[in-house]
Amino acid sequence: MQRSSTVLRRLADLLTLGRAVLGLPLLLALADGREALAWFLLVFGGLSDAADGALARRAGGGSVWGARLDPLTDKILILAPLLWLSARGMLPLWAVWLLLARELLISGWRAGQGSGGPASAGGKAKTILQFSSLLLLLWPGAWTLGLDTTASVGLPLPILLRLIGWWLFWPSLLLALSSAWGYLRRR
Repeated sequence: MQRSSTVLRRLADLLTLGRAVLGLPLLLALADGREALAWFLLVFGGLSDAADGALARRAGGGSVWGARLDPLTDKILILAPLLWLSARGMLPLWAVWLLLARELLISGWRAGQGSGGPASAGGKAKTILQFSSLLLLLWPGAWTLGLDTTASVGLPLPILLRLIGWWLFWPSLLLALSSAWGYLRRR
């Protein structure tokens, strides 16, 4: 059983490490106009986050190293495309910088915690909402899924989904700030 737990923890750590390097190819795909590749890289990163968490739980808990690295890789995966969206004028720079400042503050707080500072329910909800917002904001323009939403809602499907993603970004920012307050109050 001990060997099995060790293998699961190592696999979880490898998935976390793999997710850490996804930020650069994701940005390169976006910069090169390869929207579908960028979208799939983001989905892959999200799935690897779920998988490494499941593996760590199955092992009876992850490694301290994984507990410290996992939130940082989540930040890379989410902040890289947010910064790109801001540079393209799709999100205001001040909002992305506010989110970046929050992430740096909480990462510093977590570094001072012995266990890496486990994520709160609000922090997890923030990550899920940000991820959902990003998936919609980065929806490839060519993907209409055969639906003519222009006739029913007045907008093509990709633009409609990107608009929904933009609106989801704002509650994710509020949740990020409120969960940061919750972390810091626990000090």
